[in-house]
Amino acid sequence: MKKLLTYFLIVAACVAILSGCKKQDAAKPANPEIILATTTSTRDSGLLDVLIPVFEKQTGYVVKTIAVGTGQAIELGIRGDADVLLTHAPDAEIRAMETGALINRQLLMHNDFIIIGMNDDRANIKGRSAADALRAIANTQSVFVSRGDNSGTHMLERKLWQEAGITPAGSWYLESGAGMGQTLGIANERNGYTIADRGTYLAHMRNLDLVILVEGDEALLNIYHVMEVNPERFSRVNKAGARAFADFLLTSEGQKMIAEFGKDTFGQPLFFLGDGKK
Repeated sequence: MKKLLTYFLIVAACVAILSGCKKQDAAKPANPEIILATTTSTRDSGLLDVLIPVFEKQTGYVVKTIAVGTGQAIELGIRGDADVLLTHAPDAEIRAMETGALINRQLLMHNDFIIIGMNDDRANIKGRSAADALRAIANTQSVFVSRGDNSGTHMLERKLWQEAGITPAGSWYLESGAGMGQTLGIANERNGYTIADRGTYLAHMRNLDLVILVEGDEALLNIYHVMEVNPERFSRVNKAGARAFADFLLTSEGQKMIAEFGKDTFGQPLFFLGDGKK
């Protein structure tokens, strides 16, 4: 009888556990697809490959990622062609928020931009400020590869050229019209300089001869925000899905994943929490 009683108790416990799992699995969202418009750096660095599978497993949502320049990502949001945005161009984000098409802009993380080039450093920019480095590149007409795609990186670059008092043009100034990963490859092939976000550079570093020459300038701070597309403006927006994804990124679990991403591979995180401002 004791053995029989023990057997029934074990069976009952297993049934209870399986029942609980079924209830958890049954909680599927009514509208499961989320369209995420984001900068290429979150994709090219590999960060989304870590975050999205965990989010999908926990929530039942399926994230469709459109990785483009931040300018294009914001335009998708303004047109209502995305549900949630993850971008890194604060000035452009604020202007987009003012249109009413985007809501709930929240600080997510930061890293920094760097200016990279070959070891021989033809323009002698190592250790200079960002603006001084660009002046030196222009004065020596050393090859510089721009994203040229209205991305957050390109917006930052244009701002730096303006601060340097230079309008870049000529055979030395190339526009890739591509994402950060491809732009790094072109700069490497052409033995040129470029501006990159640190995360994407570290993710591709093993395949590059390019080295970091300028870093640490406050002007090179790279801040990321998450924003939702306004469901009151666009009825097709997945309001619940957008909110769920934004909330996940800001949970202690999501923040821990961001803060630890890259440590195992590169010996340092690729992104940091907060805005990096002192």
